[in-house]
Amino acid sequence: MNEGFAWGGGPDLGAWETVMWRAYDDPHTRSMGTFVEMLDQEPEWDRLVQAHVRGSLQVPRLRERIVEPALLVGTPAWSPDPNWDVEHHVHRMGLPEPGTMAQLHQAIADVHERPLDRARAPWEAVLVTGLEDGGAAYLFKSHHVLGDGLAIVQLLELLHSHTREPGPRQVPQPPPRATVTPYSLAAKRVGELATGAPVELVRRLPRIPIRFLTNPVAATTDAVGYARSFKRQSAPPDLPRSPLLRGKAGVGIRVLTLDVPLALLRAAGKAAGGTINDAYLAGILGGLRRYHEHFGVEVHQIPITIPVSTRTAANATGGNQFSAARLIGPIGERDAARRMQVLRGQLRRVRTEPAIGWLDTASKLLDKLPSPALIELVYSGAAHADAQISSFPGMSWEAYVAGAKVTGIYVVGPRPGIAMMSTMLSYEGKACIGLNLDPDAFSDVAVLHTCLIEGFNEVFALIESQDETATPQRRGGGDS
Repeated sequence: MNEGFAWGGGPDLGAWETVMWRAYDDPHTRSMGTFVEMLDQEPEWDRLVQAHVRGSLQVPRLRERIVEPALLVGTPAWSPDPNWDVEHHVHRMGLPEPGTMAQLHQAIADVHERPLDRARAPWEAVLVTGLEDGGAAYLFKSHHVLGDGLAIVQLLELLHSHTREPGPRQVPQPPPRATVTPYSLAAKRVGELATGAPVELVRRLPRIPIRFLTNPVAATTDAVGYARSFKRQSAPPDLPRSPLLRGKAGVGIRVLTLDVPLALLRAAGKAAGGTINDAYLAGILGGLRRYHEHFGVEVHQIPITIPVSTRTAANATGGNQFSAARLIGPIGERDAARRMQVLRGQLRRVRTEPAIGWLDTASKLLDKLPSPALIELVYSGAAHADAQISSFPGMSWEAYVAGAKVTGIYVVGPRPGIAMMSTMLSYEGKACIGLNLDPDAFSDVAVLHTCLIEGFNEVFALIESQDETATPQRRGGGDS
């Protein structure tokens, strides 16, 4: 069986996916991510295009668009796009000479900011050529409803090659997928409202009284505990935003990419009794402290958000399986080990919260709202943080795209009303860090780059013996 046929799960959007989709009209709440793959050479264009044709047959979700019900009842659904054409989704562009990384960063920003066509499958791929080192970059941009970071990595693993040479070019024959229209979907959703709620109530009713009759104290305690947990998770921390990072909530972006040796992050995390992720968080916050110090702004704590995966082995591949942890970032803590311990303690508490999946719970109340109200609520909820810091494992093997070797993979994630979105993805012994920055808050990206290097070096200083040559490097200069 072709596992790609099942990638993406069922046809109906979940509650949180519905919120992300309907909040798309405003650039502040537009949820898109761009995976940037650096290639050692320019791939063969015709081969790349045909790979997307075959890949879209191997993973039928790539040929589907999102259909809204004609009435605002229930959630949207995926449906095959009757006008799907690879030319609508796969493009190329060349950088002007000399083709620097700064120019590439600007090109990535331009592609990332460009809205997707909501009437088509919500993704596009762009090949960027003309880099001064003879290489190229492959950009895969998608709306968040297509999948979270881990889901897109699964997708890349399905579609990338293990070798530079082309393999057997079999064209998959996917099974037929059900087609819906706005009117047929509206009728289906109305029917679900009429029959689904009573059936669900009957199914649950026998269990509720039994629970209270057999153990009323435990049942009441569970309900109260969940309510308190939900309040802790959904309410932003009582902490003001940094005056330096608050900015003007602009919609422009600047892109920065950074390479950090994975072995050093692992060793530094271990030295402080933590993990690679703890060391990564501590390095980013250390860099932000130094950035504040550079501009003479003293801030001891900032509100941050960290996505937490809720994906399990039972979940279908693809889709969105994550929640959000709202933490207090101790950027004023100069001791890197102590910084890691504080963050680790907060994350440990969050992962044991009964309401860890609060985003989906809250979304079931929000997805009935009209788009303007939804956008306002999503934006006001997200804009309480100064930074969102994410990480997940990348592909565990050497990957190729139409004959070109992938040398690094970086993610430019969505930045909903915050100053910084930092995403770390591991690949071939590197922690590849992609940053989506508010140009108003980060007026000097070169200074931020230097501060981040120093922040990670604070973390690496925890290692007793450190390779002096293994210093994190930005993949380009300038202020793109």
